Amino acid sequence: MVSANRARRVPAPTVGRRRMRQLSLLAALCVVGAAHAEPPPAPRTALKVCADPHSLPSSNREQQGYENKIAELFGRKLGLPVTYEWFPQRLGFIRNTLTNNDTEDGSYRCDLVMSVTEQFDMAAPTRPYMRSAWAMVYVKGRGLDFIQSQDDLVNLTPAQRESLRIGIFDKGPATDWVAQNDLMDRATPFQSMTGDTQESPGKVIERDLIEDRVNLTFVWGPIAGYYAQQAKARGVEVAVIPLRNEPGMRFDFQIAMAVRHPDKAWKAEVNRLIADNQAEIDTILRSFGVPLLPLMVREDSGDDDDD
Repeated sequence: MVSANRARRVPAPTVGRRRMRQLSLLAALCVVGAAHAEPPPAPRTALKVCADPHSLPSSNREQQGYENKIAELFGRKLGLPVTYEWFPQRLGFIRNTLTNNDTEDGSYRCDLVMSVTEQFDMAAPTRPYMRSAWAMVYVKGRGLDFIQSQDDLVNLTPAQRESLRIGIFDKGPATDWVAQNDLMDRATPFQSMTGDTQESPGKVIERDLIEDRVNLTFVWGPIAGYYAQQAKARGVEVAVIPLRNEPGMRFDFQIAMAVRHPDKAWKAEVNRLIADNQAEIDTILRSFGVPLLPLMVREDSGDDDDD
């Protein structure tokens, strides 16, 4: 007979009971996860582009820039109309466009920025679609045709140096190069951004260079090529000489598009659009006179892990 003081044995849970508890816990976790899951994005009804209304050759409100033409290409491929949120591409551009959801329904004002540097950190850059370089620009037939590279500019005779009237901007690698090569005494400074949102570096070519207020300037390649093309249509030949990189000084840059950081599926779709349509993109860029360099696309370029 078993003593009443001995502890009674409690049977161990069966395998079936343990399994039921595990399933119950899993079900509870699934319910909690579903309650906090983000709803799927609404179907895209338009390609909503963030753009500058006064920034040729990139874009303008009349949709005459290469960004506008590439956006039209993407719209056709997606079967969507293209709409724009206009804002000057300067301080506050991303905040007022791409990440601005101050709307009646809380939707974002636009979903795609067409041009950022590939290392841009205020949004998620895609794979690059364009590589170009800063360029040296002058009007042909005015005494500077012997200059075919930046080396020629460095090795001027004293008399040739005295004839220079260089237009430079307050920002950019070319200004650093001019300073490094002791040419600042021959320079006239211009602001890259003024209070006038319709003023752009291209106006220095269109106005000051053509009218001989300066006889040489340095401009980002796509701007230089476009305004040289416009000048040629008016009978003025403008030389555009891309600058080559030097030790410690880079002049070439790759340009990507950008989406919001969390929009990984959209970023992947834009990457596919760029990759599948690169030849047509190049054709558009060349039609604007953009001096293109070969793209350097890494295998992981624009991947989500880079965010």
